[in-house]
Amino acid sequence: MKLVTYQAGQKTGVGVISADGEWVYPIQSIGPEYQTMLEVVKQMSESEKQLLAYASTQEPYSYRGAARLEEVRLLAPIPKPEQDIICLGINYMEHAEESARFRNREFDGKRPFAVYFSKRVNEATADGEGIPAHEGLVDSLDYEAELAFIIGKDARNVPPEQVKDYLFGYTILNDVSARNVQNQHNQWYFGKSLEGFCPMGPCVLTVDSVEYPPRLGIRSYVNGELRQDSNTEKLIFGIDHIVSELSSGMTLKAGTIISTGTPSGVGMGFNPPKFLKAGDEVVCEVEAIGRIRNVVK
Repeated sequence: MKLVTYQAGQKTGVGVISADGEWVYPIQSIGPEYQTMLEVVKQMSESEKQLLAYASTQEPYSYRGAARLEEVRLLAPIPKPEQDIICLGINYMEHAEESARFRNREFDGKRPFAVYFSKRVNEATADGEGIPAHEGLVDSLDYEAELAFIIGKDARNVPPEQVKDYLFGYTILNDVSARNVQNQHNQWYFGKSLEGFCPMGPCVLTVDSVEYPPRLGIRSYVNGELRQDSNTEKLIFGIDHIVSELSSGMTLKAGTIISTGTPSGVGMGFNPPKFLKAGDEVVCEVEAIGRIRNVVK
């Protein structure tokens, strides 16, 4: 089941995508009175999820306010996250290798511990919106297609075998990065957190919609050229490990967004590097979820 935050006319709300992928049904027309995706994530019961899943298989005339998907504007599923997004760095082995090459460092092929960092997001960028080039500050703008997941209920001291029970769903995140800013500051926070650096969407795919752990193709394209092409089964540290490890020392609140890292094929991995410039179109795609398209402005 796919859930979206969308705008129809002057009204913004949350909806469920019809099973044929052509319509969006307002959740409020089905029954639950949720107005935002965060309310859905935090409060929706299993019976309400089943109701929405059933509704998605019905004809559009059954629901007041149903609209063709092509006629609405999709926003980022969670436009304004409540906390910084938790990200993983160097979580695909081939990306670890290309990252070491870019920094002229030796890579021993070992990754014993996960690398975590946070990404400040005042407002997530929607599918179709622009990515600011930040000219004058950024001279090496890069893209990173990633699978992100959303915590569905407060998680503390969660054993790996129970992690799935704490997940709400998945989305796509482009962890846009300013490589020169990262290198200048010798850390990732500022270079990952500039305005417009978090394209997200186009929907939230509920966790039971695909096998677990998810084994999904993940790709990115720049101006139609395939750049990244991998599968989430190649994650060094999977979702069970991530949630169990983090929750051993902190509470992951419902609504927390965690992005799992990017595979090889980012701009800095080429020789010479293929960084983004104004006018470039970036498409990030994850199997079963969809794709997000953004143009550098």
